[in-house]
Amino acid sequence: MHIAEGFLPPVHAVAWGVASAPFVVHGARSLIRDVREHPESTLLLGASGAFTFVLSALKLPSVTGSCSHPTGTGLGAILFRPPVMAVLGTITLLFQALLLAHGGLTTLGANVFSMAIAGPWAGYGVYRLLRRYDVPLMAAVFCGAFVADLATYCVTSVQLALAFPDPGSGFLGALGTFGSVFAVTQIPLAVSEGLLTVLVMRMLVQSSKGELTRLGVLVASAAGRKPADTTGAVGR
Repeated sequence: MHIAEGFLPPVHAVAWGVASAPFVVHGARSLIRDVREHPESTLLLGASGAFTFVLSALKLPSVTGSCSHPTGTGLGAILFRPPVMAVLGTITLLFQALLLAHGGLTTLGANVFSMAIAGPWAGYGVYRLLRRYDVPLMAAVFCGAFVADLATYCVTSVQLALAFPDPGSGFLGALGTFGSVFAVTQIPLAVSEGLLTVLVMRMLVQSSKGELTRLGVLVASAAGRKPADTTGAVGR
């Protein structure tokens, strides 16, 4: 991830584009609704998109036809939920394909599915589960960002294994090969991204407590209005 331009067989490229489209359309509707109802969120939305763009622009060689990098999608998924990240991630990947030669237009659907859909949903699910069992906020944020990053590469490994099965061992053999190569670079990157996301969230808690409370990341208790959230978002 990003899978390079023209690397996937045409049938696979089209199929992943079709699979991604409903998530992006739904996310666009959610994003438009949120901006209309809460225009004060625009700055934080932009910051979440910029965080994703900058982190995912860092590029480390991984396997033929792909590369490794942080994704930056965990933060936005925790703040605004995964549907919104489907849109922000798609915009990020589109600009990177056009301006930085990261990924490509023919592989955009596959890259969107792994980084902007599967990763955010996996990370958000872990975050919500941990918060439900009263795991401290920053520990849950770290785990959510870590899983969002790592899940992206698990899905990319599946995508590449489906497209290029091993001649002898088929899909499972190729999956083991791609997954093991990705893991060497991606696990440390996922840990680093988790720690960086915690630092950013700590700054947001200090500077944007009211907005985080509205989003449900923080909940003000009756006594002293001390943040004590157990959910990831309110009313969505």
